Amino acid sequence: MNTSIWRRIRREKLYLLLVLPGLLYFLVFQYGPMYGILIAFKDISPFQGLEGMMSADWVGLKHFNNFINSYYFWNIIGNTLIISVYKLLFGFPAPIILALLLNEVRLKFFKKTVQTISYMPHFISMVVLAGLVSVMLTTDGGFVNGLLQRLGFEPIMFLGDNRFFRSVLVISSIWKEVGWSSIIYIAAIAGVDPQLYEAAKVDGAGRFRQMWSITLPSISFIVVILFILNIGHILDAGFEQIFLLYSPPVYEVADIIDTYVYRKGLLDLQYSFAAAVGLFKAVIALILVAGANYVAKKLGHEGIW
Repeated sequence: MNTSIWRRIRREKLYLLLVLPGLLYFLVFQYGPMYGILIAFKDISPFQGLEGMMSADWVGLKHFNNFINSYYFWNIIGNTLIISVYKLLFGFPAPIILALLLNEVRLKFFKKTVQTISYMPHFISMVVLAGLVSVMLTTDGGFVNGLLQRLGFEPIMFLGDNRFFRSVLVISSIWKEVGWSSIIYIAAIAGVDPQLYEAAKVDGAGRFRQMWSITLPSISFIVVILFILNIGHILDAGFEQIFLLYSPPVYEVADIIDTYVYRKGLLDLQYSFAAAVGLFKAVIALILVAGANYVAKKLGHEGIW
């Protein structure tokens, strides 16, 4: 048995060398830092360093209990879920719809132009995006408020008003990623058998009926897999975007788990408490992915395992 394994390794050593950089990346940057999970179950001072991870006293689930019983718990959990559900509800179908529409375009130049323009925002740094959003929505000469004033409306502080802040997050997030996210759906649509469309045309099916009855079912496996992966990130809500755009006036609707961890861990230096909150989030995300995968397989779709 061992001889057979070593023989295969020698035979496929070039392929294994190709895998090695990716494997090292995950070992060093993904699995290695998991040792730090110990912090969540100990009381560690910022000045104890790595040695404190071993020498500090165990406190069990103290930090988890403090988080669950804290004044901010339900507010940040609610904000995280609401923002994530909004992004999932409006952001997940957007690239699918874009891919379906582009698939119906027969003018190649126009199709490629739209694809290129929709891809470009993905390569814009989130810092630059936040700056663009702030400039466009400012009440002091911003494009959107300037347009509203021309139409006879009062200027609106979009980034400082609880009623509009979440909408700004969702719309700017969709604008940035819709084109890039549509690539995988466009590739999946390209693999659909053209004979299916020809048969549908013979049966009298129009363009919309072909899209609904052939294209969507043919790419449903990709949709399900990506949906399951998105469920796993439902507690992320977009830390960088929110961190760059939010301010104290909108904490009530914008403060999420990641921004709370940032304040507690890096500003208040409560490393153990922040690690416990981060671990709590990771465990919930794992449960959501496993649950979504289980439901997908029960409904007859392929899961991610």
